[in-house]
Amino acid sequence: MPKTTAWPLALALVCLIIYASLYPFSEWRNQGISPLRFLASPLPKYWTGFDVGINLMGYAPLGFLLAVSALRSRRVAWAASVAVLSAGLLSLAMETLQNYLPSRIPSNVDLALNTLGAWLGACCALALERSGLIDRWSRLRARWFSADARSVLVLLLLWPLALLFPASVPMGLGQVFERLESALADALADTPFLEWLPVREVELQPLVPLAELVCVALGALIPCLLGYCVIRALRQRAVFAAAALAVGLAASALSAALSYGPEHAWAWLDVPVQAGIGLAVVLAALMLAAPPRAAAALTLLALAIHLGLLNQAPADPYFAQTLQIWEQGRFIQFYGLVQWLGWLWPYAALAGVLARLSSPEPKAPAGEK
Repeated sequence: MPKTTAWPLALALVCLIIYASLYPFSEWRNQGISPLRFLASPLPKYWTGFDVGINLMGYAPLGFLLAVSALRSRRVAWAASVAVLSAGLLSLAMETLQNYLPSRIPSNVDLALNTLGAWLGACCALALERSGLIDRWSRLRARWFSADARSVLVLLLLWPLALLFPASVPMGLGQVFERLESALADALADTPFLEWLPVREVELQPLVPLAELVCVALGALIPCLLGYCVIRALRQRAVFAAAALAVGLAASALSAALSYGPEHAWAWLDVPVQAGIGLAVVLAALMLAAPPRAAAALTLLALAIHLGLLNQAPADPYFAQTLQIWEQGRFIQFYGLVQWLGWLWPYAALAGVLARLSSPEPKAPAGEK
């Protein structure tokens, strides 16, 4: 039986909740009061529908995923209880730790709403289980994907979210060299180790149109190749590749609309980008018949070239201004989380592909073509 993706997705969601609950992780202090005092505090006089909704919806997916994980582990009777208890304990821990952050205020109402949200999510999972939809999804997944597809599916589900972080090159994720170099220099300032840091003799140069075309093409092709690692049927690969490219275009347009305004949603789709998308379509079609391990090797090669080209270019001034808007303005509710996805997703994919190539190839089920 294929391993469920609900558990790693639940772990990813737990990390998201911890990040959002404790950001900015600075200026910790002890107020000298009981950290559980907020449990007996009077109800707040003022609250908004947004506050209620965000606390409910923040934990509903976690309750759903934890309940699905329990159901897939044959713990049907305890699925909802395990999900709600686990989510409630997580919320209690986050609210308690907020006592030590000057920018956060612990709330018993938030705790209650988080737990209620987890309960609603768990109830949704149980309803889907009783209707047979979860079993149908399991059968559909078994037909489409190999039994070892869990890690790849998690990466593919996170890819559109990573694209919401505005990139200097469309579809270009993982451009970290310039920032990493600057951060390392700041960290080593006033220490003898600063002299050990390699110094570039030439400033990073913007990508020429041909290099940008290749970066766009590889950025769009990589999720297609990842899917080929766990999908064997040619027709299913073709459907998946078309869907992946469409989702990538839509996520990039949404990112541009949220960053620059709806009227600029497609402004990034210039001639080199259009040519890059077209090249990605051609390459995805040519590689439809690649065996899974060959697809993994091609994914590794595409990631290496993509990251090598992308990290040789600087962020242009307009892109830097966009990042400032992202980090200080419209997307403050994300607390910078999506930018971490944009930076780290390709490296997580790189690690996942290396792990697949280093492990024995699983045997295909009898009768599979």
